[in-house]
Amino acid sequence: MSSDVRDNVDRHRFELERNGEIAFATYERRGSDLVIRHVEAALPLRGTGAASDLMQGVVEIARSEGRKITPLCGYARTWIRRHKEYSDLLN
Repeated sequence: MSSDVRDNVDRHRFELERNGEIAFATYERRGSDLVIRHVEAALPLRGTGAASDLMQGVVEIARSEGRKITPLCGYARTWIRRHKEYSDLLN
């Protein structure tokens, strides 16, 4: 799934495009930490699983980079807690 998620470095956000709409997670890289500030999906994507797919890609990217995640966003924090296989990434 992470292959569908792109890192828009200029905008400091991960993006997932579906049907011309974007779900994104704004972030900040601090050393080995990935701070997730906000997750948002365009209105047409809400309820479709796009934000969950985005988070799946974000955690896979973090794991591949050897990073821990600090989820400041409630959605990101809840998603990671619900997916126990990624609990080792929580900072």
